[in-house]
Amino acid sequence: MSFTETLQSITGKLLADCTDQELYLALLELVRQKSADRVQPVTGRKLYYISAEFLIGKLLSNNLINLGLYDEARSALAAAGKRLSDIEEVEPEPSLGNGGLGRLAACFLDSLATLNLPGDGVGLRYHFGLFHQSFEDGVQNEKPDPWLTAHSWAEKTDTTYPVELAGKEYTARLYKLAVTGYEGRTNTLNLFDLDTIDESIVHDGIAFDKTAIDKNLTLFLYPDDSDEAGRRLRVYQQYLMVSAGAQLILAECAARGCNFHDLADYAAIQINDTHPSMVIPELIRLLGERGIEFEEAVEIVTKTCAYTNHTILAEALEKWPRAYLDAVVPQLMPIIEKLDALARTRTEDESLAIIDKDDRVHMAHMDIHFTHSTNGVAALHTEILKNSELHGFYELYPEKFNNKTNGITFRRWLLECDPRLTATLEKHIGSGFRKDAAELEKLLAFVDDETVLSELTAVKKANKEALADWLLHTQKVSVNTDAVFDIQSKRLHEYKRQQLNLLYLIHQYYEIKAGHLPAVPLVSIFGAKAAPAYTIAKDIIHALLTLSKVIAADPEVSKWLQVVFVENYNVTAAEKLIPACDLSEQISLASKEASGTGNMKFMLNGALTLGTMDGANVEISQQVGEENIYIFGQTSDQVIHRYAVGDYDPAQWVEGDANIRRAISFLTGPEMLAAGHAENLTRLHDELIHKDWFQTLPDFNAYVVRKGQALSDYACDPTGWRRKCLVNIAKAGMFSSDRTIAEYDRDIWHLGK
Repeated sequence: MSFTETLQSITGKLLADCTDQELYLALLELVRQKSADRVQPVTGRKLYYISAEFLIGKLLSNNLINLGLYDEARSALAAAGKRLSDIEEVEPEPSLGNGGLGRLAACFLDSLATLNLPGDGVGLRYHFGLFHQSFEDGVQNEKPDPWLTAHSWAEKTDTTYPVELAGKEYTARLYKLAVTGYEGRTNTLNLFDLDTIDESIVHDGIAFDKTAIDKNLTLFLYPDDSDEAGRRLRVYQQYLMVSAGAQLILAECAARGCNFHDLADYAAIQINDTHPSMVIPELIRLLGERGIEFEEAVEIVTKTCAYTNHTILAEALEKWPRAYLDAVVPQLMPIIEKLDALARTRTEDESLAIIDKDDRVHMAHMDIHFTHSTNGVAALHTEILKNSELHGFYELYPEKFNNKTNGITFRRWLLECDPRLTATLEKHIGSGFRKDAAELEKLLAFVDDETVLSELTAVKKANKEALADWLLHTQKVSVNTDAVFDIQSKRLHEYKRQQLNLLYLIHQYYEIKAGHLPAVPLVSIFGAKAAPAYTIAKDIIHALLTLSKVIAADPEVSKWLQVVFVENYNVTAAEKLIPACDLSEQISLASKEASGTGNMKFMLNGALTLGTMDGANVEISQQVGEENIYIFGQTSDQVIHRYAVGDYDPAQWVEGDANIRRAISFLTGPEMLAAGHAENLTRLHDELIHKDWFQTLPDFNAYVVRKGQALSDYACDPTGWRRKCLVNIAKAGMFSSDRTIAEYDRDIWHLGK
């Protein structure tokens, strides 16, 4: 039966007579059937990757590509006068994640299935995700981001598990979402939810009764934690995830013959950041119910579990007040107390305790003590953990620490989102890079080939025009495609330093007004959500939106400079922005970004990086050579030293540098106040002068100079720029998540064995 006939058998009518909705549902059903054919029996050890978020993006095209059906589907639909791109618009994007943590987890699931490794995800079925972002009067507004329909990719099952929260039993229901690998197997993303969730309790944006646990528990990812009820709700969520997940793991292992004493021979559990940390005491509790003594249970769980650290930011290393755990998970506290006592027999260093003197439970400490592996996610990050942030643990357990540099799936971030570049690469180096990313290095043979360089330039131009069209239709903004597209798209956080980019744009505004025209027009594009309770992050968004209005209203400046802020940045938006980018902004304060993966996606799609020596930027620089990347700013050692000495006073930088003073003063100048809100602008102005915790000002001048050099190179040496782009594409192979997952399996998981 042909592809067309198969689809028509599902729809019951000719494709030309079907609506886009009907065709979407037919393709969804076809993908489900084909995915089921690739499910393989599990032998030996299976991975369970537990994560609070999985930012999986839309799945239709990704699944069609991985199943080898994409070209056939597109051709069959075109023959019926239909466009696959229109059908893709019908699909809602799953609201299951927010930033790099969730996107990494999604890439890892793709690579596990592609490499034919048995590995499932475990998480929660959020109804509204983080939130849907909109801009009103220059201010971020939040509302629910619904995605669940009667035809969701996540299929309801009859499997349920009891979960006790604050002395009350709840019923966690399992939903299964098929994860297809590229020419590989089908694994599963297991998502838990409660049948009692009531979406109607949400009002006034994203407000809801945080105490109605049976109705609210899985409504939102990362509920607002600005009050105690919100913080406790996060504990409730985390325990629902790990308790239901642990019961699923034990049930699946038992079905394969596990007697629980040998659990580590059947399961490998990866704790993705600290959100799933309670799986350690929960597994010990469940093994105890099955007759296993505490000491042996601890040994079993330690052998089974491994921990990935994703941050050195103190606020992100979760520490829950004991009172919260006493209230929400009283059944775990006796176990956590015994684990703390056991850890204290290994070291007298109070700073390594699980329960500290202030009665706070340190989740990362529990993870390190009672797993067999702790890994960082970039070479620099892991060294900082070993030598600074977690040095005491490294001295205690040197054998546990290892590095696994993050990666991205090339199926989504090249094949799906940049088909023009994919076709150009296949024309010259073949299609081997689809599964073996190292084959991209074959492109280096064309570094001086003017024909290939011109083709890459044409691809970039077409992608910029496609983005311009998308921005016009979705954001109602018109952009100059002859300008440099300079993009900073990532979670809004002070350490990622969108505020540094803001100050640069103000500086450029002044320079243009003074007649110092840039080498080339610049379109500066942002995509970011700020956490609802993160006031300064929301102030930065307001300042950028206000500056955009000021520039747009000034004809002298607007022909050289434009600021665009994309609403509700998500995977779908990223797939539009990344292929069109010329200059990728990776400007976090050195030592603060664990890895980053946006830097890898932009690099793979032929953008050049403007960045600090932070996270995976260090390894990108090593791969491409310093002549093919624009590095600036303090080193991590300099930053760490400045924090240690404690002598940084931003006011001195403002007083001593006219350009910095001018840029910061502009925030509360007449132009900005006329277009924006004094409260938001003044608060950000004062924060930069009096605090600037992430050291924006010491890197300002170096940033201005290096960015100016990049723009000059683009305008004055186009052939040199194109060569740099080619080298970046060719050297991106190391940053495939296939490589990352192969290393996890080799060193930590040993799956299928």
